[in-house]
Amino acid sequence: MFQSFEVTARPEQGPPRLAALRAEMANEGLDGFLIPRADAHQGEYVAPRDARLAWLTGFTGSAGFCVALTGIAGVFVDGRYRTQVKAQVAGDFTPVDWPEISLSAWLKQQLPNGGKVGFDPWLHATGQISAVLKELDGTGIELVRSENLVDRVWPDQPAPPMNPVKSHPIEFAGETAESKIQRLANDLKQNGCSAAVITLPDSIMWLLNIRGSDIGYNPVAHGFAILHADGHVDLFMAEQKLTEARDHLGEGVQVHDPAAFLDAVAGLQGTVQVDPGTLPQAVADVSGDKMRTDGDPCALPKARKNAAEISGSAEAHLRDAAAVIETLCWLDAQTPGTLTEVQVVTQLEENRRRDNALQNISFDTIAGTGPNGAIMHYRVTDETDSVLENGHLLVLDSGGQYLDGTTDITRTIAIGNVGEEEKACFTRVLKGMINMSVLRWPAGLAGRDIECIARVPLWAAGQDFNHGVGHGVGAYLSVHEGPQRLSKVSHVPLEPGMILSNEPGYYREGAFGIRIENLVVVQDAPSLATADPERAMLNWRTLTFVPIDRRLIVVDMLTADERDWLNAYHRDVAEKLRPRLGVDAQLWLDAATAPI
Repeated sequence: MFQSFEVTARPEQGPPRLAALRAEMANEGLDGFLIPRADAHQGEYVAPRDARLAWLTGFTGSAGFCVALTGIAGVFVDGRYRTQVKAQVAGDFTPVDWPEISLSAWLKQQLPNGGKVGFDPWLHATGQISAVLKELDGTGIELVRSENLVDRVWPDQPAPPMNPVKSHPIEFAGETAESKIQRLANDLKQNGCSAAVITLPDSIMWLLNIRGSDIGYNPVAHGFAILHADGHVDLFMAEQKLTEARDHLGEGVQVHDPAAFLDAVAGLQGTVQVDPGTLPQAVADVSGDKMRTDGDPCALPKARKNAAEISGSAEAHLRDAAAVIETLCWLDAQTPGTLTEVQVVTQLEENRRRDNALQNISFDTIAGTGPNGAIMHYRVTDETDSVLENGHLLVLDSGGQYLDGTTDITRTIAIGNVGEEEKACFTRVLKGMINMSVLRWPAGLAGRDIECIARVPLWAAGQDFNHGVGHGVGAYLSVHEGPQRLSKVSHVPLEPGMILSNEPGYYREGAFGIRIENLVVVQDAPSLATADPERAMLNWRTLTFVPIDRRLIVVDMLTADERDWLNAYHRDVAEKLRPRLGVDAQLWLDAATAPI
């Protein structure tokens, strides 16, 4: 199994670990210490060695941080994790609603007379630190650079990952690494920069057409890079990782020990392009006044998928859909009350493994039945494994990492006879998902400008959900990829080639959860006779083709256009997937895609 069901952190482990951390704080003369989710590369996902937040607090979500003070320890989480954190941390930790309550506002309240709060400068982006320092100016609260105090008290901390790196074939990448390097180097030169510092692992993987396995479910390797305007790259990565890929990198890529990275940055001449949102403060400290905060040069080119990446992703989604449909067929044949969440996860992974192109799953499969479905990023363990009972909704959110693409799909499934309230909520979520699927919008708009279209049906009923409508997705890279997002806080204009999720939901704590998710790619919209000729428009091409549970739809709540969209979508699902399925799944698909 790719997925493990073991319990990785327990609430009762937190208090003694917090006490040990506070002892180290006292030794250093600190009143507090910051513990982020991030590692030195500032990506969303971390290796076991860097899971300091989970080790200390028990909270395993993919976003958040802890501030340990002498008398209180706040665990800051956003709306996705408000239910989860309450179950995972002991009473010694206080959940804090973030970003509604900012770090600086909380520190001002807890340290009214000032104090010294330590932080590891490798684990915090310079943009974050600068913003907090500005907000704390004049309060008497200092942020003090420190060794990592969690590492001091973590006796069995795992070793850094040293997994081998492989080349990513050109038929999937669609562009050689040499071409990417030269294209981005020319951009640097035109912008008056001599170099750019890159710390995000997926940016380095994309630029050099390589893939790794240092982080679970994400095909990336840890390292740093400096892209120079003359067209060469300094790669700071352990040599032992590059045994297989060294020749692939070519003469234009020079490999160095990671320990040499800071000195190399300090020695750069001219203006250096950086991303303040991902550049560790430790690197900013040696950069002096050379930095220009124009962002990661790989971010937008990586987000704009080329034709090979889009066609590969489309094909990966069809193979992945076949595995999901086979699983849904199997699931419907079981009697309510006879299956558990772990059995569903195991069956789905077995079906995905029949594809030789599968390299891994893209995240821990979320299979939350009944109340567990209301935990947005629920991870089933041997201890939480629950039975799929009659009347439950099952939220099944999963994906695969294939050589030609990364998938992410969510379906909410009726287990037996489901209540009318659940069906009404499901239908509102579906209406929002359809709203987004059919949207045309003027080029230049960002995710924040259009994401509300998926919330309108829920808003009309006084309901909403506490996560974004969609996130970017990589091409055999991270399942959560920036900078593109369908989010209230996303300022990045959507452009053709960007792949995002379309996943509205609804969650009622202690009762049920609902989410429906397809992946979509931005494209130029077909012209219309009524359109302004000078106004460029964009729309979506759907990549995900798996039936939506018709048993949960209140048909009278759908408009005629919404019914037409659903029936057309199901016709496409049947046409594209039927030839890829076994006999039983074909019969199941015929019923699941019948018109409404």
